Amino acid sequence: MQQIKMFTGSEDQVGTLERTINDWLRTSGARVVKVFGNMSPQSVMPTTEGKATLSHEGGSRRFAPSDVFLCILYETA
Repeated sequence: MQQIKMFTGSEDQVGTLERTINDWLRTSGARVVKVFGNMSPQSVMPTTEGKATLSHEGGSRRFAPSDVFLCILYETA
């Protein structure tokens, strides 16, 4: 029977997400059919006044970490 398992995290914690997924794969014994995912676009971090922040004198914008989504399609016995 095919089932899905979804994982979410953020761009700044990809290592933790990777360990979580690998631990699940090891313990579940799932036979992976397909893996797919997405990373959401970054958005400008608002200030307390609700305006975009600028960091450094060069005027570069600060971005919030992107959301990461990963879905695993797998089969069980």
